[in-house]
Amino acid sequence: MSIYDIPVNTISGEPTTLESLRGKAVLVVNVASKCGLTPQYTGLEQLQEQYGEQGFSVVGFPCNQFNGQEPGTAEEIETFCSTTYGVTFPLFEKIEVNGADRHPVYAELTKTADADGAAGDVQWNFEKFLISPEGEVVARFRPVTKPDDEQVVKAIEAVLPA
Repeated sequence: MSIYDIPVNTISGEPTTLESLRGKAVLVVNVASKCGLTPQYTGLEQLQEQYGEQGFSVVGFPCNQFNGQEPGTAEEIETFCSTTYGVTFPLFEKIEVNGADRHPVYAELTKTADADGAAGDVQWNFEKFLISPEGEVVARFRPVTKPDDEQVVKAIEAVLPA
């Protein structure tokens, strides 16, 4: 099964998959509204605006596993993201990214090692996984790596569809 086939729900609760993203470079991020890293939404939206027309998309999965920093309802999260940060990229349902109830998307993503060779659990909010247009997880960036970091930008540019 590819990552595109795994069932997910949109932020509004509609069942879907990531199939519509096949053929695009995708940056998957576990997001939170009440985290010290929440301002990364600005950089994520800038990436979306800069590369969106070139076959790129950020996708956000809200997660409340790290100190309860995403306590809101789906509607509250969506409103916060759009009004505070102007988020236009797709948001999906609130999920768990670690532990026994880890969402299957993250079961796949967390198999990928970061630049230091460490795979496994997500460390905190705003961990980033880059998926190539072919569906391969090609890079993993830990939470403190900002979306506009040169490593992130170069990795995205390297896998943009031709």
